[in-house]
Amino acid sequence: MFLSKVYPITDPRLTKLSHAEQVKRLIEGGARVIQLREKHASPKDFYEASEEAMKIARASNVRIIVNDRVDIALAVGAAGVHLGQDDLPPSFARKILGENAIIGFSTHNLEQVFKAVKLPIDYLAIGPVFATATKENPEAPVGVEMIKKARQAIGNFPIVAIGGVTFENFKAVLSAGANSVAIINDLLFEPDKIAATMKKFSV
Repeated sequence: MFLSKVYPITDPRLTKLSHAEQVKRLIEGGARVIQLREKHASPKDFYEASEEAMKIARASNVRIIVNDRVDIALAVGAAGVHLGQDDLPPSFARKILGENAIIGFSTHNLEQVFKAVKLPIDYLAIGPVFATATKENPEAPVGVEMIKKARQAIGNFPIVAIGGVTFENFKAVLSAGANSVAIINDLLFEPDKIAATMKKFSV
């Protein structure tokens, strides 16, 4: 399984740190797969930031997944891409990135989950599980029960739970059937302690 139990996602606005610096600190904490998420920078700036992050990740043999941007994932040689419902369809991303790329896909209800498992993806994300402050105009929280229902419905297909996951609730989310929990705020809210917080989640 390429996914670790904790799947960190970068956020420059939250941390006031570059993607590269966040990747460095997350790797120090034990991260093996990291998603770069950028909702505000220009494509050029995100490309350059991703290049810097990739240099650090390659040196530690850590996989980088780029959020939304198939073109940037391809340009920097990232391990893969994470796509939302309104992004480029996974089938086209697969054609562009190739068979070995990791492709993740966001879902927000069981209907989307059933459709997603038929797509050429490697994991699906379900969320937001709880209320989240790191996404503008988020979907309504789906709760831990949604994770249980999805697991029962799709067997062993890899599930990443996202949205409002904290140190207090992440074990319950994993117990409900998620293979991994994607975390932003609870990992990054104290930038000076990112490595230590990552280690705490990994225990």
